[in-house]
Amino acid sequence: MINLGSLGLLAAMPQWNSEDETIMKRTIPSSGEILPSIGIGTWQTFDVGANPQERAPLKDVLRLFIQKGGSVIDSSPMYGRSEKVVGELSAELTINQDLFIATKVWTTGLEAGKKQIDNSFSLLKKIDLLQIHNLLDWQTHLKTLHSLKEDGKIRYIGLTHYLDSTHDTLAEMIRNQRVDFIQINYNILDRHAENNLLPLAQEKKVAVLVNRPFEEGALFQKVRGKNVPDWARDFDCTSWAQFFLKFILSHPAITCVIPGTSKVTHLLDNLGGAKGKLPDEKQRIRMISFMEN
Repeated sequence: MINLGSLGLLAAMPQWNSEDETIMKRTIPSSGEILPSIGIGTWQTFDVGANPQERAPLKDVLRLFIQKGGSVIDSSPMYGRSEKVVGELSAELTINQDLFIATKVWTTGLEAGKKQIDNSFSLLKKIDLLQIHNLLDWQTHLKTLHSLKEDGKIRYIGLTHYLDSTHDTLAEMIRNQRVDFIQINYNILDRHAENNLLPLAQEKKVAVLVNRPFEEGALFQKVRGKNVPDWARDFDCTSWAQFFLKFILSHPAITCVIPGTSKVTHLLDNLGGAKGKLPDEKQRIRMISFMEN
């Protein structure tokens, strides 16, 4: 079912000149800081060892990411060696201060949480956004995060999950807790967040990061063998990745989408989703119908 209730604000969305090569940006509501609207997720893709051959493609991705105006990179202690790799590669490239680094706490208990956060700081050198991964023991960790923010050690606090079934819980939390970000699942075939959570995030001035933008590759499987429809060029879309990312970014509640990649070609394609025009309300409906038929 197409949820039209959340689309009424799209008429007010800015459009970008297709000749403009800069990445479109969004504002963090709690601070007014501007962020590029496409970032990088590191689950699986950055979980590599110290072998230079393994790391070289990731180093190229990070170098180009910064050159093209990106900044947001998201990790977690859950992602194996990803924090270590991000920290070491950003140090080698001297781009640490250019990155907006988001990571998470993913454990139970006060002291265990503090120890894990300290380890993340040692690996990443700085943390801009610290999130509670999948809401695990959030009552305990939220107090720690607020203390860190008050002390100036982090700048933003967030909550994350990847399942539709948690959206009501997240909605209740942003009604009653002070957080700057939520990170949630949302894509063209999983629009559950439009029902309540995304409008509420706008109302409560909470930034939204989007994970699983490609449904872990399932969206590409669904369109395998098909060409991007000609009418997608009306909103400067030339690939399936851009089709899926532009749909997400055309919702006014979305701050940044964080697809994972370890390839320069995929990075450039993803960044193209944040350039040129975005689909309007009618075009969004057409995109949904195309994918559902």
